[in-house]
Amino acid sequence: MPEDAPYDPYIPSGQAAATQQGAGGNARTQALQEQINDTVGVMRDNINKVSQRGERLDALQDKTDNLAVSAQGFRRGANRVRKQMWWKDMKMRMCLIVGIIILLLIIIIPTVLFSIGHPAALLPTMLLSAAILRAGARRAAAVRLRAVSSRVSLRPRLLSTTTARTPEWPPAQDGTREIVTQMISNIGSKREVQQYLKLFTSVSSQKFAVIKVGGAILTQHLGELCRSLLLLYKLGLYPIIVHGAGPQLNQLLEEAGVEPQFEEGIRVTDAKTLVVARKLFLDENLRLLERLDDLGIQTRSLGGVLIADYLDKEKWQNVGKITRVNKAAIEQSIAAGYIPVLTSLAETEDGQLLNVNADVAAAELARALEPLKVVYLSEKGGLLDGDKNKISQINLDEEYSHLMSQPWCQYGTRLKIRQSKELLDTLPRTSSVAIIHPSNLLKELFTDSGAGTLIRRGVKIQKATSLSDFGDVARLKATLIRDREGFDAEATVDRWVDFLAENPFTAYYDESMQCLAIVMPPGNGRAMSTLATLTITKPGWLTNIAENVFAAIKKDYPSLVWTVNEDDENLTWFFDKADGSYKINGSVLFYYGCDVQSEALSPVYREFVAHGRAMLGGSNLESRLRQAAQAASGSGSGGGPVRIAQQARAFSSLARKSPMVMQQRRGLATTTNPNPPLGSKNASNGTPARVGLVGARGYTGQALIELLNGHPYMDLRHVSSRELAGQKLQGYSKRDITYEKLGPSDVGKLDREGAVDCWVMALPNGVCGQYVEAINESGNTKSVIVDLSADYRFDKSWAYGLPELTKRSEITSSNRISNPGCYATAAQLGIAPILDHLGGEPTVFGVSGYSGAGTKPSPKNDVNALRDNLMPYSLTGHIHEREISAQLGHAVAFIPHVASWFRGIHHTINIPLNKTMTSRDIRQIYQDRYAGEQLVKVVGEAPLVKSIMDRHGVEIGGFAVHSSGKRVVVCASIDNLLKGAASQCLQNMNLALGYAEFEGIPIM
Repeated sequence: MPEDAPYDPYIPSGQAAATQQGAGGNARTQALQEQINDTVGVMRDNINKVSQRGERLDALQDKTDNLAVSAQGFRRGANRVRKQMWWKDMKMRMCLIVGIIILLLIIIIPTVLFSIGHPAALLPTMLLSAAILRAGARRAAAVRLRAVSSRVSLRPRLLSTTTARTPEWPPAQDGTREIVTQMISNIGSKREVQQYLKLFTSVSSQKFAVIKVGGAILTQHLGELCRSLLLLYKLGLYPIIVHGAGPQLNQLLEEAGVEPQFEEGIRVTDAKTLVVARKLFLDENLRLLERLDDLGIQTRSLGGVLIADYLDKEKWQNVGKITRVNKAAIEQSIAAGYIPVLTSLAETEDGQLLNVNADVAAAELARALEPLKVVYLSEKGGLLDGDKNKISQINLDEEYSHLMSQPWCQYGTRLKIRQSKELLDTLPRTSSVAIIHPSNLLKELFTDSGAGTLIRRGVKIQKATSLSDFGDVARLKATLIRDREGFDAEATVDRWVDFLAENPFTAYYDESMQCLAIVMPPGNGRAMSTLATLTITKPGWLTNIAENVFAAIKKDYPSLVWTVNEDDENLTWFFDKADGSYKINGSVLFYYGCDVQSEALSPVYREFVAHGRAMLGGSNLESRLRQAAQAASGSGSGGGPVRIAQQARAFSSLARKSPMVMQQRRGLATTTNPNPPLGSKNASNGTPARVGLVGARGYTGQALIELLNGHPYMDLRHVSSRELAGQKLQGYSKRDITYEKLGPSDVGKLDREGAVDCWVMALPNGVCGQYVEAINESGNTKSVIVDLSADYRFDKSWAYGLPELTKRSEITSSNRISNPGCYATAAQLGIAPILDHLGGEPTVFGVSGYSGAGTKPSPKNDVNALRDNLMPYSLTGHIHEREISAQLGHAVAFIPHVASWFRGIHHTINIPLNKTMTSRDIRQIYQDRYAGEQLVKVVGEAPLVKSIMDRHGVEIGGFAVHSSGKRVVVCASIDNLLKGAASQCLQNMNLALGYAEFEGIPIM
């Protein structure tokens, strides 16, 4: 055996033995190796079988869990059905008993009485009575048939409201905000519903409404109240409910032998009364909560919210005066998706319960929360005047003194008006008090006309009959040109103001000129009084200043005519104000105070047929602006009307929709918007999309979840967060979702199984790649990825998701979309229209709220470090500097800062120009470039951060030009969590998945 041969214990020692057994040993070793290989193969097969069985067991477990959830839902449904059937059975039994009693009364008794005097008529009388009963039964059957027919005919109308799903009533879990909005539209016009819904959702949830519910409402109108609250809940509106139980308390005290005592109209609450009141309030509170829970409304009964001290312990004993409101409990409940329900019991700092009047409790809650609406539910449905007619609205600033001097204004009416004034004097001017019947709650909230009595501070309407009455003519001109920029607009307004100086007129306006109307009396070719111009801002519409102005006009002018474009957003409002109308060639003539056959109206009608809106000639500002636009564009008067975005908007406060035809050349702007929004043209998909969100803990993820919750087609299925794994997702009401901890392999598996249609990656920079790789390797080529990080913003194979600048067709045809940065979005939109006129490198001075630094602790989101401070960082080479420069194709300097506010970005952009330009020229270029855009608004003044917070677009303004004309400063503002991240993400998802571009996004 050689010295270097390895030792083998199975080979006998000695050369001879080795030689003798060598051949046999090799054969045995080979056989052993084959056995080992066979054994390993069998083990591998067994392992594979075990793995397959494990997967099948996992699948069976998932199915078992789903079946368990379904079974639980069926059990709940069965219990609910059993309760309903029990009630129906009881009702049928009662009806049967009542029917038998009626039968005895109607047939037997009259028959017996009649037969006493006329025995021979007994049988005919019974037959006649039976015939009457049969006839009544047929009429009842006919009524039931008509009711069934009406329900059947209603169903197709409900089905037509959405193509995605069939709604049920009450709405089930798959009920959507859109369906409920359509249903509420039956109460008022679509414009009214959308307008007020946008107002209510423009503030934080706890600032929506405080609703006071009296004890009589709880006993007599609970069903109507709960149905109204259900619709509000489905719309994502969470009012704060505070209720009393005065009538019930009086009855219980009487039954207990306790005589109620009052001092100065306030109940004396001794210990025994307090015990009864506490039990009663808890019982009524529980009854209300159970009724709401049956409808699927999540509620939370809150105690310890009202902190009080004794009002006067010697006089009223356990009666409280509220000293503080614990807002945190209310805000947390609403943030978690619960409607807070409070009783009018307060607590002292020591925990002693005190009785508080429910009206007083509602007022103190309102002072603490400053809601848009304070609602008092009343059986009367409002306040009544001296003729017992319901008062529709009260503007306190203008009418308070007059009302309080009226002989009929006394007792409860006088007290309620005075209390409302005291309350509203402490609230923002946007707040109002409504006194309504519970059945009219939605009509009051979502229509201009309302249904009860609306009390607000209002505004005093001022009048002017000469230019000197305005005081500041420059301010008047600025108001007239507001939102009416177009060709030669400033000069046109100057000439029209000179025209006013030489002609009689009456102007109606509020102090801040949110609304301005100018009426010209008959004469100078006018057969009737004419509304020459009307300009109203959005706040002017929402705070009903327009209503006050029009009411003032009607007092002075018993008859009036005016014209409006047929595509005006507020056309229905004008129809409400008019007695009649004519429509010709896209224009509508309105009139009131005269008959169709009126001699005064006939010449007006003939002029309107012949000339359209130009019939009013030089007295109509809108007509002058249109003629100036036609002359400047070269179309002349014979070219027909030219539809130009951002031109004079007649009587509208909102931006026009995208232009109907290509715009003509304007000054330096050579084209209109080259990349117009697709809007509803992109709506080719009626199937809900399943969404997976990876990285949901951050601010952007939470903002996106809120948007997805209001989207009719986005179905959030998976939410991943390492820190929150295992916790229930808050703020999403379509389905119950628990945070998961999804790794790249988990995401790849879900994508391979086709469980997700769209992935949203809300991850830090540098993390997304492994998830994208897993999805790419899954083999599923249909799923869409929208990445919110910077990882793929420089990757040409990904679509850059800035729809206003990137060709929208590229986004709609791509399934890999990189969402732009927040800074970069506002900066690009602020520079892009002027690219052809750049004379050097633009400089962007950007300031962001600290939410842009994310949730991970750092000096840039340390509130203490930022207080009274402005913190610069990454002064050169910031990633957004490279992003902006790469996308615009031009070098841009970017200097970022972080400030002490939470959200919102402001850019001050210094832009050198290659030729002399004016502010009006530049502003016109921006307006043309963004004509029709719903999420970009071009304004005159420099936009403010506080104005863009919680809004879903970008405001661009300022346009300050240096005296040399070779440098302009443009300002842009954006909410970094919305259009800077979440709203833009949803806009890209809509485009890629085939939904209307702005579906689920409140437009500017």
